[in-house]
Amino acid sequence: MPQTRKPDPDILRAALIGLQHTLGALEQRIADVRGQLRGQPASHGAAAAAPPSGAKRRTLSAAARKRIALAQKKRWAAYNAAKPKPAATKPQKRKLSAEGRARIVAATKKRWAAFHKAQQASKAIAKPVAAKAPKPVGKKTPETAAAPTMAAGASAE
Repeated sequence: MPQTRKPDPDILRAALIGLQHTLGALEQRIADVRGQLRGQPASHGAAAAAPPSGAKRRTLSAAARKRIALAQKKRWAAYNAAKPKPAATKPQKRKLSAEGRARIVAATKKRWAAFHKAQQASKAIAKPVAAKAPKPVGKKTPETAAAPTMAAGASAE
């Protein structure tokens, strides 16, 4: 004997919603045809009875949107006017006097002069001790590249 599965309630609910949507569309078509038979367009009462799932949304005219926007701006202006103003504002930036700037420049030059003097002193001490750095091996000069190709006993002219 074959077992029958019990239908899932979620599937049945989805099927019911789909059928109601189809029914609403059919009722709209029936109302349109009836209106054509009478020589009048379909009444809005039939469209209002249809479920909102398949119904079109209302559109606002430009003038209505403008009125709504102006009313909202008016409400926000009233709300912001009622808010307390912050008591403290940012203090103004202080200006550096010419005398102060000159002192800063002089101190900076003095520090750089001391730094360069220390650099020169360390170079003078390091020069006699440091040996000549060897040439890099990676790149060959034209003279060193030509040397291996000559014969051992021949001299370059």
